[in-house]
Amino acid sequence: MPQVRVLPHPDLCPEGRVLELKRGASLCEGLLAAGVAIEHACEMVAACATCHVYVREGAASLAPPDDEENDQLDNAWGLEAQSRLACCVKLRDADVTIELPRHTRNHAREK
Repeated sequence: MPQVRVLPHPDLCPEGRVLELKRGASLCEGLLAAGVAIEHACEMVAACATCHVYVREGAASLAPPDDEENDQLDNAWGLEAQSRLACCVKLRDADVTIELPRHTRNHAREK
């Protein structure tokens, strides 16, 4: 099973975390199941860019973003070359390391 290493984030995951997820699992669903409260305002249908993450290692093992994901990424805060939407990332066999952005495009966070 691939491992997902989450780099420390001051609010969402202060200690960082390592998760083991099944091949084919959604990155967003896996983070949420592990207690990492990543934003997902559109309920994971690639319509809001709030689940934006940076894939720092292992990006070559992932399927490239499709047109829908690329269109939404244009709306993400702090867009970088390693940016992906966690709702669109399906894990393969290789391990990945992700970083959660400091901010999302949401003005207010729902609890």
